[in-house]
Amino acid sequence: MTARGLSVYWVLFIWRFILGIGIGGDYPVSAIITSEFATTKNRGAMIAAVFAMQGFGIVAAAIVAIVVLACFKGAVDGDQLMLDYVWRIIMGLGVVPGLIALYFRLTIPETPRYTLDVEKNTQRAAADVHKTLGHKVADESVERVCVADKPTWTEFYHHFKHWRNLRVLVGTTVTWFALDVAFYGINLNSSIILQAIGFAGKGSPYKVLLKTAAGNIILNLLGTMPGYWVTVFTIDKLGRRTIQFIGFTVLLVLFCILGFGYHKILDKSVAGFVVLFTLAQFFQNFGPNTTTFIIPAEAFPTRFRSTCHGISAACGKVGAVVAQLGFFQLKDRGGKNAFIPQLIQIFALFMLVGLVFTWFVPETKGKSLEELSEGENARE
Repeated sequence: MTARGLSVYWVLFIWRFILGIGIGGDYPVSAIITSEFATTKNRGAMIAAVFAMQGFGIVAAAIVAIVVLACFKGAVDGDQLMLDYVWRIIMGLGVVPGLIALYFRLTIPETPRYTLDVEKNTQRAAADVHKTLGHKVADESVERVCVADKPTWTEFYHHFKHWRNLRVLVGTTVTWFALDVAFYGINLNSSIILQAIGFAGKGSPYKVLLKTAAGNIILNLLGTMPGYWVTVFTIDKLGRRTIQFIGFTVLLVLFCILGFGYHKILDKSVAGFVVLFTLAQFFQNFGPNTTTFIIPAEAFPTRFRSTCHGISAACGKVGAVVAQLGFFQLKDRGGKNAFIPQLIQIFALFMLVGLVFTWFVPETKGKSLEELSEGENARE
């Protein structure tokens, strides 16, 4: 008798789609809430710190994988099909941080700028600031009364039909798209890189998976985590646009070196390849991976800020889909993993695109959200 039902891929697709709706909403909300509660002086650092938590999540995920694998060591060695339980448990444990985030998302108040500019409720805005910060705050974010109407798609169209406004949205969407093609193309396939440098190696499925998880922790601790936190401590001094220019430029150079010299570097010095790859991880995060998250949370008027951040983030995830489809379709062209060097060269081309479109985004360092909003309105 033949059993009928959805394959595991379809089940994952459906639930990941639902997850995407939630994350797709929370992504811009996290950035906007932080942006609109922060002071001008440390706004960049606060948004970057929120984004840097992603680094702890990446490392925590790998640690969870190691722990669950260790618990199933005997079972997996006896029967490889027991790995089915391992990945299901790992995915299921993801609900724990999700529930914690949901609690805070449901209890945190609306931002005072939104309450003022959209809901036009000054008393509630003042009360929310007092409740969240623990003391009364007398600054323009609470005292300023905006007479703007609630945002509509018609107003959105009339605002962005002007090229000076549209170019900012084009800049944030294209740079995020270009970055995520390379970011997800490499990071979601880091196991292939670990195999290339001989870290994952050969052996039982248990050993290969264990070393792959450990290798991901090492790579993230060497490159990803430092990149996040260097950004946190420097972004309000160097500026968002400057860090994005630095990141895209260095990544362009590094991907060209890794792409065109892939086999030569691996043959002569595995350590040298690891250093270059780690530097790429560092400059992704001390660079466009962080700044593409921050700039859309600052560069648009309050009434469109969350929408524009969501549009920018969505374009980034389109880049992730393009990367994954392209990666899996092309990586084995000419043999197993034979096309990896050419893919890294393609990623370098996308870094060039991101570098060019960074000229479209404004520098938001040292400017209040009111100044940035008024500058946008003045262009209409």
